[in-house]
Amino acid sequence: MFEAGEEIKAKVGEKNLFDFSLGNPDLPPPKQFQEKLHQLTSLDKKGEHGYMPNAGFPLVRQKIAKNISQSTRTSLSAQDIIMTCGAAGGLNVILKTILNPKDEVIILKPYFVEYLSYVDNHQGKIILVETNQDFSLNLKNIAQAITPKTKAILINSPNNPTGKIYSPKEIKGLAELLKKQKKIYLISDEPYKEIVYDNLKVPNIFNYYHNSIIVTSYSKTLSIAGERIGYIAVNPLASDKNLLINGLTLSNRILGFVNAPALMQKVITSLNKTKVNLKIYQRRRDIFVKGLKEAGYKLYKPEGAFYLFCQSPHQNDLIFVEHLQKYNILVVPGTGFGRPGYFRISFTVSEKKIKASLPKFKEALASFRKK
Repeated sequence: MFEAGEEIKAKVGEKNLFDFSLGNPDLPPPKQFQEKLHQLTSLDKKGEHGYMPNAGFPLVRQKIAKNISQSTRTSLSAQDIIMTCGAAGGLNVILKTILNPKDEVIILKPYFVEYLSYVDNHQGKIILVETNQDFSLNLKNIAQAITPKTKAILINSPNNPTGKIYSPKEIKGLAELLKKQKKIYLISDEPYKEIVYDNLKVPNIFNYYHNSIIVTSYSKTLSIAGERIGYIAVNPLASDKNLLINGLTLSNRILGFVNAPALMQKVITSLNKTKVNLKIYQRRRDIFVKGLKEAGYKLYKPEGAFYLFCQSPHQNDLIFVEHLQKYNILVVPGTGFGRPGYFRISFTVSEKKIKASLPKFKEALASFRKK
């Protein structure tokens, strides 16, 4: 996609390229982030940039634990938090800790494509399971996928690429299913948890299932994806909790992360309630959804994240994605997310660019249907 974008840009210029392929947050970080960063970089304190416990600064973990406790029916302590190099680093730490070779991890389709690599990194076996047509959980499919080798199920809500939020009813149903099995970890990847619309909320899995682990980052919430700061939270009611936390802390080190970035840990300590201006993302979403539907595209309105997952007019989404490139439009084929027949659009671009692209989307669909 990058190479295709560069080629189109060279021909028509950046102004006429409509690149909706990357989920790179384009909003500026909140003012509070900039102020805190400036304050900390002005300090001249011994050891400010040195090593700390591998799980992270105790004070940082304590504040995060307190914040999570306020929104759940569980009480977390600093011991239940491990600071990580983003959510991707956190997921690899979790999988390194819990997986033996050939242990199975259930991943729901469509999925964030790098999940497959993360499981493979730690010699796990990937079990792909279809969701419903509206991308909600299909508990029957999940139940049929569970075997004696199932070690974990990985969910992502709000979901990349669909923007789907799994409802409390769905999470409760999943929890009841898992309670009937031997110990299976429920891992929730939540980097988009604060990027939600229409006053919706993401249910906290800690309220439904004991053997649960949350991994998240501040990449999208604060628009600081390149700073690689996130954390793992372990349900304090998890069985073998202390063993699990010790394993996570050790894995954080031996995978080469050692610890999460010291400066970023201190920056985010006072920003747990801070996030980017979601009204901008929501307005972009609404403009895109309205315009694409009027042009004849079929799609569900995303409840969170900053992606649209559109149905391709051809079951081979690669063919239509290539057709869109003739109109200087770059999107990502759904095949890469495990759901052929769809394509993903990222709206981490300006409102002006979105509006300018809509006639092109309409023209591209009309011409494709004439073939």
